[in-house]
Amino acid sequence: MNPAALRAAAQARYPAFLARLAELVEVDCGSRQVHGLRKVAARFAGYAAEAGTRVDVVPVSDDDGAALGDAVIARKAGRGGSRILLAAHLDTVFPPGTAAARPLTVDGATARAYGPGVCDDKGGLLAGLAAVEVLAQLDADRYGEIVLVATPDEEIGSVGSRPLLAELAAQADAILCLECARDNGDLVSARKGVADVEIDLHGRAAHAGIEPERGANAALAAAHLTVALQGIDGVNVGVLHAGTRPNVVADRARLVVDVRAAEPAAYEAALADIARLAGTPLVAGVTATVRVVAPTPPWLGGTGTAALLRAAEKVGAGLGLTVTHAATGGCADANLLAASGAPVLDGLGPVGGGDHGPDEWLDLGSVVPRVALLAGLIDEIS
Repeated sequence: MNPAALRAAAQARYPAFLARLAELVEVDCGSRQVHGLRKVAARFAGYAAEAGTRVDVVPVSDDDGAALGDAVIARKAGRGGSRILLAAHLDTVFPPGTAAARPLTVDGATARAYGPGVCDDKGGLLAGLAAVEVLAQLDADRYGEIVLVATPDEEIGSVGSRPLLAELAAQADAILCLECARDNGDLVSARKGVADVEIDLHGRAAHAGIEPERGANAALAAAHLTVALQGIDGVNVGVLHAGTRPNVVADRARLVVDVRAAEPAAYEAALADIARLAGTPLVAGVTATVRVVAPTPPWLGGTGTAALLRAAEKVGAGLGLTVTHAATGGCADANLLAASGAPVLDGLGPVGGGDHGPDEWLDLGSVVPRVALLAGLIDEIS
């Protein structure tokens, strides 16, 4: 595909990209903020319909039946045989009120946009749609079908979207994930596995002054367990609560543990070690229940990812971009999608950084070249 034509078409989509970015960032849409998530889903569904895609809006709920919002699936048929899945998400990590406190702002000196979710993942989501529009503008339809999915619960482990993602991934010949590129421009070629482990300790209350021997101190057990768990590679005890009053032997405690590992064997070993330690009585009379939340295994990349990287490097060379890549410690839907066996590449949104913080930013100067790269990559692998 002609690189100059790619860039020109991407440049033509930039005003709409920026306007849409402002419209999405102005809505509070943290995970489980269902009203806001449905609002941004409806807006994105409208953009996708304007782009000539066939749009389906699918309600998403967690295992307990609680609504999480809507997923948007936009499809664009081509004349080829390959189905390309583009994956992004609608939710952020920010509480209600953040959008009003920090609406989209642009620093003209640095060409950076700021706002909640501007990078993670509104920029990537809209870049994916812009790439579809670029291909349509250039009559480049060598693919069989492009499927763009936007889910409402990625930031909480895609607890409701997993069946949908698995279904779409099983139908895909290649999967391109639209998390933004790293702040140095790297694409993402591998991700650590992640899980949250909730451990509830059950003791027995007693008066701390009169008859402490009748109690079973869950706080003491939690302290011992915290020290033991911190000795496991890749484990962090991030939350610890215990007891109710200082003059009562604590009858309960709760730990929430973060697990991260780059290799599947290390990931499984860490989870097994946590279960073993939690099941070992550290204080007489204290028992534990363990719940693993949204386990997300490591994504190692592999030969399929390497082939997608070579294609990206080829397209990038034509556009004057040097394509680099890296593994990262954060997990994303790429981990889940890779379980299908289809080749996966991530970090294909524009360049950004400061994710999950008050200074989250998107490099607006990277939007046009990265949209061109993504559109060219879709055409190349088709």
